[in-house]
Amino acid sequence: MPADRLRLSLRLPLLLALTLAVGTAMAGAREDARAQNAVRVLTEIQAIPESAIPDKLFDEAHAIVVIPDAIKAGLVVGGRRGHGLLSVKTADGTWSNPSFVTLTGGSIGLQAGVQSADIVLVFRSERGLESIVNGKFTLGADAGVAAGPVGRNAAAATDGQMKAEIWSWSRARGLFAGVALDGAVLSIDDAANEAAYGQDTTPRMIFESRIGQRPSAALVGFRDSLEEASAAARAARGTSATAPVAAAPAPTMPAPAAQPPAPAPGTFEPVPDDAVQSEPLPSTP
Repeated sequence: MPADRLRLSLRLPLLLALTLAVGTAMAGAREDARAQNAVRVLTEIQAIPESAIPDKLFDEAHAIVVIPDAIKAGLVVGGRRGHGLLSVKTADGTWSNPSFVTLTGGSIGLQAGVQSADIVLVFRSERGLESIVNGKFTLGADAGVAAGPVGRNAAAATDGQMKAEIWSWSRARGLFAGVALDGAVLSIDDAANEAAYGQDTTPRMIFESRIGQRPSAALVGFRDSLEEASAAARAARGTSATAPVAAAPAPTMPAPAAQPPAPAPGTFEPVPDDAVQSEPLPSTP
C-alpha cells in the first residue's frame, strides 16, 4: 500500500498539469479563431488600395477595433452582434496586445433578413478609450462616430467627419465603405480576456503588458498585422510628402578648352606669331 500511495502521489501533479494545459488550450481555441479572423479582415481590406483605410487615419489612430462577421438580423425589430479585438497605440508608437470586445446594437423599423459584415473602428482620440476601458460606451452618445472615407489617398474628410472621435467602416458582400453605427454599444469581453490572458485580467493590464500569461500566436499575429499596416502607412505618407520633383535635364555644354599653364615669375614667355596682330601703318599724304 505505501508503494501504491507513493506512485499515486507522484502521478497527481502530472495529471493536474495535463488537465490545466488541456483546459487552457480548449478555453483559448475560440479566442484564437476570433483573432485569426480579425487578421484576415484587416489584411484583405488593406490589400486593396482603392478600398483601404486611408494612410493618414491609420498612421494617426489612437486605437483600432476589428470585428469580423458581425451579424445583423431583423424582423421588424433588428439587432447587431459581433465579437472582435481592440488594440491601442502605446506611448512609443507601437501597438498593444489586443483586448476582446463585443459590439451590440438595435434598431426598430420595417426590416427582415440576416446580414454578416466585417466592421472596423478607428479612434481619433483617447477620450473614448477611457470609457470603454472602464466598462462600455455607446457609439454616437458617449463618443461621436462617423462613416469613414476609403482609399489610401482619400481626400480630406468632411466637417461632420472631422468632428467625430471615431471613424467606422463596414464590409458586406465584398464592398468596404463607411457606415454609421450610432446606438451600437462597444464593451469589453472580460470572459474572453481571462481565457486568453489569465484570470482577473483587465483591459488596462493587457494594454500595459502586465498580463499573467503570454499571448497566443494568434493574438501576437493580430498585433503584428497592425504594426505592418502602420509601417506601410507611414512609409507611404513619407514618400508622398518628401518625394523630390523630377528636374528637367540640364543642357549639355561643350567642355571648356584647356588653358596653358601660367609662366613662372621672372621668366619670358614667347608669344606665338599668330597671336600678334599687326596694326595698319598710317598712310602718307
